[in-house]
Amino acid sequence: MKSVGQDERVRPTRRDEVAAAGSELIGGPIGRRALLGTSWLTPVRLIALVAIGVFALGMVQKLPCYNGGWFFGATSQYTHACYSDIPHLYGGRGFADGLIPYFDRLPGDMEYLEYPVLTGLFMEAASWLTPHRGGPQDHAPEQIYWLVNSGMLMVCAVVVAVCVARTHRRRPWDGLLVALAPAAALTATINWDLLAIALTAAGMLMWSRSRPVAAGILIGLATAAKLYPALLLGPLLLLCWRAGTWRPFLKSLAGAVGSWLVVNLPVMIAYDDRAGLHIREGWAKFYTFSQERPIDFGSIWLLISQRFDVPLDKDTANTWATLLMIVGCGALAMLTLYAPRRPRFAQLAFLVVALFILTNKVYSPQYVLWLVPLAALARPRWRDFLIWQACEVMYFLGIWLYLAYTGNEDKHQGLPLEGYQLAIVLHLLGTLYLCAVVVRDILMPERDVVRRDGDDDPSGGVLDRAPDVFVLGRGHHAPRHAMHFQAEPQVRWGVARD
Repeated sequence: MKSVGQDERVRPTRRDEVAAAGSELIGGPIGRRALLGTSWLTPVRLIALVAIGVFALGMVQKLPCYNGGWFFGATSQYTHACYSDIPHLYGGRGFADGLIPYFDRLPGDMEYLEYPVLTGLFMEAASWLTPHRGGPQDHAPEQIYWLVNSGMLMVCAVVVAVCVARTHRRRPWDGLLVALAPAAALTATINWDLLAIALTAAGMLMWSRSRPVAAGILIGLATAAKLYPALLLGPLLLLCWRAGTWRPFLKSLAGAVGSWLVVNLPVMIAYDDRAGLHIREGWAKFYTFSQERPIDFGSIWLLISQRFDVPLDKDTANTWATLLMIVGCGALAMLTLYAPRRPRFAQLAFLVVALFILTNKVYSPQYVLWLVPLAALARPRWRDFLIWQACEVMYFLGIWLYLAYTGNEDKHQGLPLEGYQLAIVLHLLGTLYLCAVVVRDILMPERDVVRRDGDDDPSGGVLDRAPDVFVLGRGHHAPRHAMHFQAEPQVRWGVARD
């Protein structure tokens, strides 16, 4: 087998069996004499166009709800699997009435908007573009609000796909994993998660280009939109510790803290003369709501509680989730420091976010979006990616059919409890499977498809090909199963390119 040069782009149709088989639909794998780089349709541009097309298909899938399912019928939005928070929260969180998030108290039990500040600003900006008109039976504003948000989220989806395509310089086609992910198309317009995901993907791109300050600023902004991006600072800490490159990490940490404060401080310290109280109560609603929220759909805690008839309150679930998260992070630290070669940044980022998802007391269907770009960078292999995606699509269908079953009174049209529990199990097993192959790649670097193609850590920035400084165990040894890959190029880990 001909090896891939260090400056040559990796072509999945020549390296991945599933990609090669799928390429038969468009004429087969790329030929050896193909002229690359001679057309305006570069891989990144093509991936952006594919991302737009697949996102549009996801919007079409929501048409039954757009045409009435969100507003009429008890379970229509569930039977058509087209539910979205966006039109419901337009009126439910005061945007239709011109209320200002975090500053104006909401009617009902919620009191304040339960989203982080940057997401609240995103929601508010979309409401500025939505006409406030109509009566109780006029649902045009909710429809327009969803369309406006979908347009803004489509931009975020394209940013994610493009950033993934550009993070690994020699593997731009891995961005197709993101652009074509079926679960991502189905869940993209359920909520506003794509904003934080786009900022996170841009932050990882900046880190891969050895720009730690810009990476930290973007990760801080992503954390101001959703909490999970802050988890990426943990892998950076461990990797920089092993490589002895503390200055880039500290720059990123400072950038993240600074940008997060710039977004949050104006709301945290604001004072409302009308109500005579500090607005920090509205700012803190996201964090208090997360703590007070009971165990909910999709979580392993709900499965245990229902399947084994074990009563679990929110405090117990919070305690166990925190303990498992601490233990899991400790295991990831040991994995990082004991691995034969320093893990790639994307691998650890995927594992820590997956750990958070698996131990959390709620798993909303759109949370799969958090992992899609990380999975494409951590394990860019179509077979494993599609196995995981199939499990997530089954869960997506399972939760809506279960809600249709429970919301249809005595008709029970949908998926019963046992079927929904099976959907949860499929989601957990699919995520655990992908985690397992990523851990295997870390322990056996010769099985890592990125490193087999001649790279070390193309998403690692200053960490790429850097020597180790602090290692526990045997930091360098010959690959244990190299006999299976004798035809592959060997990676000269820890040395600069010639």
